[in-house]
Amino acid sequence: MRKLLVFLILLVVLLAVLDRVAVAGVQRDLANRIAAASDVQGTPEVEITGIPFLTQAVSGHYQEVRFDLGTLRYGGVPIENLKGAAYDVTAPLADLLQNRADIRAGRVAVSGTLTNETIDRFAPQGVKISGKGDRFVASGELMVGAQKVKFNAEMKVEMTEGGVRLQAEKIEGVPAQLARFVSYTIPFKGKLPFDVKVTGVKSVPGGLQISAEASDVPIRG
Repeated sequence: MRKLLVFLILLVVLLAVLDRVAVAGVQRDLANRIAAASDVQGTPEVEITGIPFLTQAVSGHYQEVRFDLGTLRYGGVPIENLKGAAYDVTAPLADLLQNRADIRAGRVAVSGTLTNETIDRFAPQGVKISGKGDRFVASGELMVGAQKVKFNAEMKVEMTEGGVRLQAEKIEGVPAQLARFVSYTIPFKGKLPFDVKVTGVKSVPGGLQISAEASDVPIRG
């Protein structure tokens, strides 16, 4: 009985070790594929969730694969803390071992942040942008006739074809028609990883969070 107990304990330990070794190898392979798909320098951090891993590997189906791409630049605009997850990933073990390309995710979601510093950097001259909780506000001076007049305005944020648009609303201190001199667009060019499409933008304490998704996504090497 004692020998059987020892054997079972050793078997459990061996399976646990094999599980961790296997997950490290598959995560490395997926990290290389994600790096190729997102055109990042270096290798992104990848984590396959779910235990035990070997069960997922044998079935060739992974519920969730999380990844961290760090900071990427699009047309000179840095998107920081770009993270995401691939869901319902189909990755047959034979394909992974032989480096085949037939690996797909049912859905991929990513999100990243335009920092307050970046948002302020693209603002018109004389306009200062700052975060106020989950909103943005603009302040500065505008020419009204022959003199400079101080103003304050709340900023509405939305995605447009040319980038991220900050539109002045509820402007105070100057005539409402001058709001157009406070409004501006942060150019946003280039494709996001996996050709995801932007689904939303919202103000967060650290800046502006951009969310994007795509369905039926190939994860090629």
